[in-house]
Amino acid sequence: MTKIRKAVFPVAGFGTRFLPATKAMPKELLPIVDKPLIQYAAEEAIAAGIDTLIFVTGRNKRAIEDHFDANSELETILRAKGKDEQADMVRNIIPEGVECIFVRQAEQLGLGHAVLCAERVVNGDPFAVLLADDFLTDYKSGVTADLVQAFARSGKSQLSVMEVDGPDISKYGVVVPNNSGAGIAGLIEKPDANDAPSNLASIGRYVLTPAIFDTLRRLGAGSNGEIQLADAINIHAKQGSIETVSLNGRRFDCGSANEYVAAVLHTFQKQG
Repeated sequence: MTKIRKAVFPVAGFGTRFLPATKAMPKELLPIVDKPLIQYAAEEAIAAGIDTLIFVTGRNKRAIEDHFDANSELETILRAKGKDEQADMVRNIIPEGVECIFVRQAEQLGLGHAVLCAERVVNGDPFAVLLADDFLTDYKSGVTADLVQAFARSGKSQLSVMEVDGPDISKYGVVVPNNSGAGIAGLIEKPDANDAPSNLASIGRYVLTPAIFDTLRRLGAGSNGEIQLADAINIHAKQGSIETVSLNGRRFDCGSANEYVAAVLHTFQKQG
């Protein structure tokens, strides 16, 4: 079985819910106490054995590339002031042997389109997708590691899912259960709460096979003129090639200001 070595991070969005803070600064660099959201996601991928990080960026996202780049001048200044621990922290944001690759998404045409932009770099391998807005914590092994292990067992694409009861289920892609209990029968994007086929919501962690790219190309534009990853996953689920892994740990949707503040407070209290 091919080992998962590559992860795609779609980071080209505008972050409009955090304006004006994100007018010039990418939302993915919003800090959770002392580290930005995107670094937590990158560390989760690296902990799962991934060594190639593919960032699908857009206009005004250069700061993400700078964050993961070396900064010899800053290191020199810190060491000159005797701040070796901080200098080591700057140097080790990306461990040795891990490569960062940046791909431009020229137009915001949906999550499916962002994933499609990474096809050439993925180069026919199975890969992970991590959405930095989903801040996952309180689980040492890491959600991506769980997905990678599940893929190694079956060779099928994997979705991370969690239970969501009540009207909030309409905010998610919702799993259509498979009667046989193996895999899932479909994925419906943001159904009305009364029509939701289950209380299992797909969240922002995936392991996908390269077959997803052909499906995304055939889809064309869906709702809002965008190419939806959920629509492609739904097609593969109907073919019996998708499985789910239940979320371990705790999730904060940091695309929401309230959840972002809650994530900061939760992390601060853990560190304190």
